[in-house]
Amino acid sequence: MAKTIVVKQIGSPIRRPAKQRQTLIGLGLNKMHKTRELEDTPAVRGMIAKIPHMVEIIEEKG
Repeated sequence: MAKTIVVKQIGSPIRRPAKQRQTLIGLGLNKMHKTRELEDTPAVRGMIAKIPHMVEIIEEKG
């Protein structure tokens, strides 16, 4: 079974660069306080690292 992480959006993309909004959409987030369970891969970790002020890792499973 693959490792997964639960990510929550804690910041708004309003008045932020378009790339940051696109990164949120790439993670499957688009509304405040929404959570997603994603595979723990280097690509996902890199996306989270690009917008640490807008997302929070809630839980690491696996």
